[in-house]
Amino acid sequence: MITLEPEWEKISAEAELTPMFGRVRLRTLIFLRWLAVLGQTVCLVVVHYGLGYDLPLGICLGVIAASAWVNAWLSLALPTQRFAKDWEAFAQLAYDLVQLMILLALTGGLANPFSVMLVGPVVISVAALPARWWMTLVAMAIFGSVALSIWHLPLPWSGAGPVLPLTYQIGSWTALAIAIGFTAIYAWRVGAEARRMGTALAATQTVLAREQRLSALGALSAAAAHELGTPLATIQLTAKEMQRAATDQLLREDADLIVSQAQRCRDILQRLSQTQEASDQMHDRVGLREAMEEAAAPLRGLGAEVSVLLSAGPEGGEPPVLQRKAELIYALGNFIENAVDYASEQVSVTGAWTEDRLTVTVRDDGPGFPPDILAKLGEPYITTRRAEPGHGGLGLGVFIAITLIERLGGAVDFDNTSAGGARVTLSLPRKTLEAEPRFDAQRTAPVEDEGISDAAQ
Repeated sequence: MITLEPEWEKISAEAELTPMFGRVRLRTLIFLRWLAVLGQTVCLVVVHYGLGYDLPLGICLGVIAASAWVNAWLSLALPTQRFAKDWEAFAQLAYDLVQLMILLALTGGLANPFSVMLVGPVVISVAALPARWWMTLVAMAIFGSVALSIWHLPLPWSGAGPVLPLTYQIGSWTALAIAIGFTAIYAWRVGAEARRMGTALAATQTVLAREQRLSALGALSAAAAHELGTPLATIQLTAKEMQRAATDQLLREDADLIVSQAQRCRDILQRLSQTQEASDQMHDRVGLREAMEEAAAPLRGLGAEVSVLLSAGPEGGEPPVLQRKAELIYALGNFIENAVDYASEQVSVTGAWTEDRLTVTVRDDGPGFPPDILAKLGEPYITTRRAEPGHGGLGLGVFIAITLIERLGGAVDFDNTSAGGARVTLSLPRKTLEAEPRFDAQRTAPVEDEGISDAAQ
C-alpha cells in the first residue's frame, strides 16, 4: 500500500508555516477602484441633479477625481499584472476606506444610507491580506465610523431635514460596527477553509506525482534494456572474432573476458526485459479481491481481524479484473486503516459488482461515527484522533482518500450500521477501472486472467 502520510503532512505543515504573499494582483485593485469611481460619480450626479438635493458637489467630485488620478498613476507607473505586496495592497485599501469616509462626512455621515459601503474594503482586505493587516483595516473602519458619527456635514435634504434621535444614531453605528466585524470574520473563515483545501489538494497532487515518477522507472529500465541490447551484441560478436583470430595467449584471455562480460550484460538486460514484461501483463492488472487484499495486507496483525469478501451483484459473473490504480489502493487502505483503529474485533471489506458499478464496503464493529463528525466527513482537517508526538492527526487522510476516489469518477458514503459500527461505501464506475482483455501474441482470442502464466497454458 502506498504511504502518503509522511509526504502530505510535511507539505501541509510547510504550507501552513509559510506566509502567503501577493494574493491579489494590482490590476484587480485598480479595477475595483475604477468601479468605485464610476459608482460614486453616478450617485452624486443623480442625487444632486435628479433628486434636487443640495450637495457640496465640487468638493465631492474633487475627492473622486483624486481616486481617478491615483488609479491612472498606478496604471502607468507600475506593472499591473504582478501581485501586490501585502503593504501595497493594505495601503491601497486603506486609501479607499479613507476616501469613502471623506465622502460620507461630506454627505451626512452615518445617516447616509451608503455608509454600509464601508464593509467593502474590509471584506477585500480579509480575502487578500494576512491577519495583522486586515485586522488593522477593521479597526480603522470601526474607529472611522465613530468619527463619522461625531464629525460630518448635515445630511442633504430638500427643505428641513429630519432630526434623528441619539438612540437611533447609536443603533446605526452599532449595526455598522457589527456588520463590519461579522463580515470580516465570515470572510476570514471561508478564506481559511479554501486555503486549507488548496493545501491538501496540492499535497495530494505532489505525492502522487512522485509515485508516478517512481512507477516510470520500470518503463525506463525496459527502454534501457532495448537500447543497450544492440551495441552489446556488436561488442560480443567482435570479441568472438578477436577470440578466434588471436594467436597470443594473453590476447585470447582478454578476448574471453570480454565475451563473458558481454554475455553477462546481455543476461542482465534480458532479466530486466522479462521483469518489465511481467509487470506489464500482471502487475498492471489486478483482480478486485486481490486489490482489496493488497490494501488490507499491511494492516493485518495490527489490531482487529480484517476479512476480505466478494459478493456478486445481481448479474453475477466472474469478478472483474481492474487496472492497477495507486489512487484506489491508497484510498481503500486509508479507510481500512481507520476501521482497524476503531474496531473492537472485526473489520470486513466486501467487494461487489454489477455491469456498471463496483462497490467496496468497509465495516467495523467499533463505536461508529460520532454524529458531529459524521456530518463533516470529507472536509479537510476533521479528525477524532488525539494528537500524539510522532503521529499525524491532521485529519487530511480521509479528505485525500475521498478526493482520489472522486477523481476516479466514484463517490464515498459514510454511515453507521444498525449494530452501531461504522460503514464506508465506495462506489466506482466499472468501465473506467476495468482492464482491457489481454491478448496472446500468437492468438487473436483474449487470454483469461486465471493466474496461469502463458507458458503454462
